Amino acid sequence: MAKARKLKIEELYRKSIEEFKNSSKFPVVVVLDNVRSLNNIGSIFRTCDALNVEKIVLCGISATPPNTEIHKTALGAEDSMQWDYYEKAEEAIRILKEQGYQIFALEQTTDSIDIREFEISTNKKYAFVFGNELKGVAQGVIDGCKGAIEIPQFGTKHSFNVSVTAGIVIWDFFVKFTSKGKGA
Repeated sequence: MAKARKLKIEELYRKSIEEFKNSSKFPVVVVLDNVRSLNNIGSIFRTCDALNVEKIVLCGISATPPNTEIHKTALGAEDSMQWDYYEKAEEAIRILKEQGYQIFALEQTTDSIDIREFEISTNKKYAFVFGNELKGVAQGVIDGCKGAIEIPQFGTKHSFNVSVTAGIVIWDFFVKFTSKGKGA
């Protein structure tokens, strides 16, 4: 069996920041509701860049670029990703609804949808709300959403790190969207 060779950086065919900004995106927005860790925010920026997400919306205590701590994990994705800031997540959600987004909180609720059962339509735009590392998504924000999505968990901890949750959800959306024959 042949040994695989690690690709060189120039073999990855990375887009320039300008090419990325001008490219078509997947119809998904990531909303961060009071995410306190700058490392988590940076990691989410990087994931959103890697999976061609349309935009990130930062709310409340979520820090904004430019920021050295965000840069440590974003590794420049804070320069390529479009982002907005709102003091209140409820305002961001109201505006996204007016723009036609289907908005879902990532939270464990009495009516949350198992992510494995969550179906998307390639004709719709989506926004996913991720909450504070300790308190999750605020109830007032959940109330403004179309629903809540939950990732099944089977251990003693019933919460993933917010950046891990974002990675799982965005990847799941990417797989479901592209499996329907659509690309970004």
